[in-house]
Amino acid sequence: MDTKLDTQRRDDSGKGVARKLRAAGRVPAVFYGHDQEATPLSVDAREMSHVLHTSGGSNVLLDLIVDGKPHLAMPREIQRDYIHNKLIHIDFLAVSRTETITVDVPVVEVGDSIGIKEGGVVEHHLRALRVECLPQDVPERLEVDITELNIGDMIHVREVPVPAGVAILTNPDDAVLSVITPAALRTEAELLLPGEEAPEVAAPEAAEGEVVPVEEGEAAPAPAAEEGGES
Repeated sequence: MDTKLDTQRRDDSGKGVARKLRAAGRVPAVFYGHDQEATPLSVDAREMSHVLHTSGGSNVLLDLIVDGKPHLAMPREIQRDYIHNKLIHIDFLAVSRTETITVDVPVVEVGDSIGIKEGGVVEHHLRALRVECLPQDVPERLEVDITELNIGDMIHVREVPVPAGVAILTNPDDAVLSVITPAALRTEAELLLPGEEAPEVAAPEAAEGEVVPVEEGEAAPAPAAEEGGES
């Protein structure tokens, strides 16, 4: 069952009107798509926030009530004020149950990786993948099982399982995530290029009056002549 969301048409536009709407607890919005003229709306901020926290997240399928009539729609662009944790503006796209759409779906890892048990960490290369499917088939998330990953192993887009009816559009050769050794634990040898040797450290020179320790079997350096002494 689709989530129902009531709207109110707004006749005026501009920053001043938008500020008044937000002050009244509403979010400015626009509804468009399917050769329909863009319709300026507003929605209740609390109700919209609740909708976005359902299982569908930002890809939730809605019965958008416009002028008393329901329209099948999805949030397309969501603008947020992250500092004040507020919604700023929302675009709603009209969709059809018989026409495919393109959306971004978050990727979530599951399982307890072998590499993590050995001290590795998960490095994310892609947080979401672009998919194409019917609106009612949009998955909540794409799960990647990392149980068998060792340190140095990687999962590519082509290895991510998807439900029936869903096609991934992201480059199949792109990396999604990998298990790596934390930077703090990498040794100098691991950071060297192939064939590169660690730089030699020169022996310290003795300062005036300082004695340099001599390795066994090595001749001691001759004492320097005192300044002003006989030659």
